[in-house]
Amino acid sequence: MTVESLNRQRVLHLLDAFARGDIEAALACCTDDVDFLTHAPIDVLPHMVPRHGKAELRELWQTVWSRYSEIRYKAPHILAEAEAVAIYMQAYFRKRSNGRIVQFDMAVFYTFRGGLVAEIREIIDSYDLVQQVLEREIGPLILGARVD
Repeated sequence: MTVESLNRQRVLHLLDAFARGDIEAALACCTDDVDFLTHAPIDVLPHMVPRHGKAELRELWQTVWSRYSEIRYKAPHILAEAEAVAIYMQAYFRKRSNGRIVQFDMAVFYTFRGGLVAEIREIIDSYDLVQQVLEREIGPLILGARVD
């Protein structure tokens, strides 16, 4: 098995563990000093600030699971090269508050060190995500138009 195929499987294992709510199994896939960064509006999603280390990543993932009762994903594109894996995925999170599904696309880039994930970088369609989380159109808010 090549390092690329092994790292691809490692990412899928991490994602599967997270999607079933097994945060500790997902964290076991990461280095102690794992670095996490996502490009999301932290004024609306304050829990999405940069995280460093397993304790901070655990806190983030616990916050996510406190807000959502079900998490699923589809990963139609995964590319691996040496110690890096890039994945394009569609994520589906069911809100605990009302059962609505938040669906969004994201690209995630993983960097490995010693067979463990050392770095996670996410790029999310945050405009669409924020509208779904807030359950309202944000275009008028951005443009300064009156919202009823």
